[in-house]
Amino acid sequence: MKSYSLALFLFFSVLLLCTEPSPAADHQQPLPFRKEYLIITGGPSLLKWEHFKKVPHDHWWANFVHASRIRLSELRAREGPEALVTWLVFRPSYQRRGSSQEKRNLLEDINSVKKKYHLHLVFFNTHEELINYLNHGQPRDRVKIADLEYFGHSNRACFMFDYSNQIDTGSKVWLHESELHEIDPNDFAPHCYMKSWGCHTGESMSKCWRRALGQSLLGAIGPTDYSNSDTPGWHPTLMPHGKWTH
Repeated sequence: MKSYSLALFLFFSVLLLCTEPSPAADHQQPLPFRKEYLIITGGPSLLKWEHFKKVPHDHWWANFVHASRIRLSELRAREGPEALVTWLVFRPSYQRRGSSQEKRNLLEDINSVKKKYHLHLVFFNTHEELINYLNHGQPRDRVKIADLEYFGHSNRACFMFDYSNQIDTGSKVWLHESELHEIDPNDFAPHCYMKSWGCHTGESMSKCWRRALGQSLLGAIGPTDYSNSDTPGWHPTLMPHGKWTH
């Protein structure tokens, strides 16, 4: 009789263990991360440096702003009103261009784009501020960058945020391919779309980008052209014999 009772006790004990929910079942599955769509915009040159050149840059102060605006409007339309669309703009170049050449506050024009497309607008002044936003501007365990694009001056090795704005044919604020290790690869969603609309980026920086961050940056072989910005649906174009490459 005792052995029969013991057998029943063991049977029901095993049954209870099999039917008891595991601790993991008490918790909901984690929600997918939120996506951030991010456009970086460099600044225009100044006429006092450019008018000596055979082919001057940036006759219009808004070359890069207008190209960014078109892309931002596409992202907003595609991703919907609730999407996190962030616009990072290099402030000092627009302040200098506005005060010394345009004689007006260009930051007000930039803010009007923010309001129209309901953007998260962030002005940056230094290389360090840009990197800090990429790494810490959002809680990167929950908000991942799904699209990163750059509009501005560049060469084969770096983004030049203030080219010909502080000094002639040069830059004091940049993101160089040797500094990409400062960006945390975990900032980005898998298969993030990354593209530089600047000149020559595909000739070296794209390779370093993949090595440092584990994902591809689409860049140009040769210069890019911002001059036909009145065309509907326009994006900067490649010059003859140029191509896009990872």
